[in-house]
Amino acid sequence: MTADLLSQFFSGHRERLDRALEACASRGHFSAFDESPSPRVYGETAAAEGKKAYDAWLGKEFPLTTPGSDGTVATERSPYGFELGVSYPRVPATDEAVEALLAASRAGMRAWRDAGPEGRTGVCLEILDRLHRRIFELANAVQHTSGQAFVMAFQAGGAHALDRALEAIAYAWTEMTRTPATAVWEKPGRGEPLRMEKTFTVVPRGVALVIGCNTFPTWNSWPGLFASLVTGNSVVVKPHPGAVLPLAITVQVCREVLDEVGFDPDLVTLAAEDPADRLAAVLAVRPEVRLIDFTGSNAFGEWLEENARQALVFTEKAGVNTVVIDSTDNFKAMCQNLAFSFSLYTGQMCTAPQNVYLPAGGIDTDEGEKSPAEVGAGIGAALDKLLGDDARAVELLGGVVNPGVLERLEAAGSSGEVLVESRTVTHPTYSDATVRTPTLIGLGAADAEVYESECFGPVAYLISTSDTDESIDRFRDTVTRHGAMTASVYSTSGTVIDDMREAALDAGVALSENLLGAVFVNQSAAYSDFHGTGANPAATAAYTDGAYVASRFRVIQSRRHL
Repeated sequence: MTADLLSQFFSGHRERLDRALEACASRGHFSAFDESPSPRVYGETAAAEGKKAYDAWLGKEFPLTTPGSDGTVATERSPYGFELGVSYPRVPATDEAVEALLAASRAGMRAWRDAGPEGRTGVCLEILDRLHRRIFELANAVQHTSGQAFVMAFQAGGAHALDRALEAIAYAWTEMTRTPATAVWEKPGRGEPLRMEKTFTVVPRGVALVIGCNTFPTWNSWPGLFASLVTGNSVVVKPHPGAVLPLAITVQVCREVLDEVGFDPDLVTLAAEDPADRLAAVLAVRPEVRLIDFTGSNAFGEWLEENARQALVFTEKAGVNTVVIDSTDNFKAMCQNLAFSFSLYTGQMCTAPQNVYLPAGGIDTDEGEKSPAEVGAGIGAALDKLLGDDARAVELLGGVVNPGVLERLEAAGSSGEVLVESRTVTHPTYSDATVRTPTLIGLGAADAEVYESECFGPVAYLISTSDTDESIDRFRDTVTRHGAMTASVYSTSGTVIDDMREAALDAGVALSENLLGAVFVNQSAAYSDFHGTGANPAATAAYTDGAYVASRFRVIQSRRHL
């Protein structure tokens, strides 16, 4: 281990860490990584070099070594219509392979533990810095595995994901350094005081398993990966078969930095699978695995919570995100804001709104009273303006990530009145891309069997209720039972806003109020907004609070007389 290099890493990135710590404490605006892919920010050649680096992986074997692997596997197809053809070491779901992988993962943990909070934090900050240098390469990888449009992939998959990772490291630093490394304890007595020296060591829980998702492979994986790694755990990264490359690059950088500073690179490994193997389910119940981070379906998330009893399980699953419309003083801006929120990445976000409740008798607006049909027409007009030009539309919609999204979209019309039809969009660059605009379906309050479950993708429901009180009651009840990542309200009434705040607290979901401008309910800001709450069935944790990191380690003490 190179102590000087460890010290250089920490001191070199200390200012960035301190600014993140300050932002977490103040909840003010901060970003350590510029979200604009402009050449004025990153240089004239950065975009072309990143694209070239991404292109170089296509059709090739990715140069990673994974203990326990046998052969390779290539499973990725771009939502823009082509096979990536990148192959990765395949970890079979056999006892022999899994034991070899986990044994290698654990082998370097003692030295990693002994590096201490400062050493580990410096290494993790250096990894983030090197990932940032490859942000254009990562953005292309995220775009062509998730279907996000390039700018969104650059922002959400690059800059914002880096900020969420840094946020997790900052919280971990706070929790790891809350207790001093050493202390002298002195108890007064009749004679000489009783004196003891005590040592407190941050000790990891064990192997951490990060199970990646298809839609946000970096944004949803990096917080857990770095929260576990910086607190002394080793990490096995099991990517979604459709989105391996962004996490393969991540693991490559982690291993590069660990090896450079003298740690075992197998502290971070990539476990790519043949989808038929169900490797995640096999790894998740191994006794060596003590931490699990998962983003994905309710079915597997609940299976993990019920079956991986030996591990602490952090899940982000499905929810029923809700908007309550009571009234507005800017009808046009409200419709525009909702249209954008429905459209962003084709609604393939865990934060995208789905259920929009409003009174059947209509809402008061600056344009007079509007019936549910007129509200639907207003949103439809906003969607037409936003997405009417295909070349512009694809930069917001991106591509449909998998066939399941299309199937749900095509079936949605049979559940109610189609207020806004989805249409096929032709991508000007990728002719085989699958691109669709959102649909808006009119329902009644009695159609609970439709709107009480998530319809992931570009489907939203406009649900007529008897009045705003019923809208709020249904919001509270549905989210309490089924979960949500976001909620929103539009009202000019202070009483209604207060009632929604209370309902959101009861249901355990974050609330946005009267969003009309360039802030949208599906977006959250690192260091200021909590993503998820852990207080409703949609997620067991939040990005990021102290609870997300503090339980990933324990403080073990030793003491002696002085």
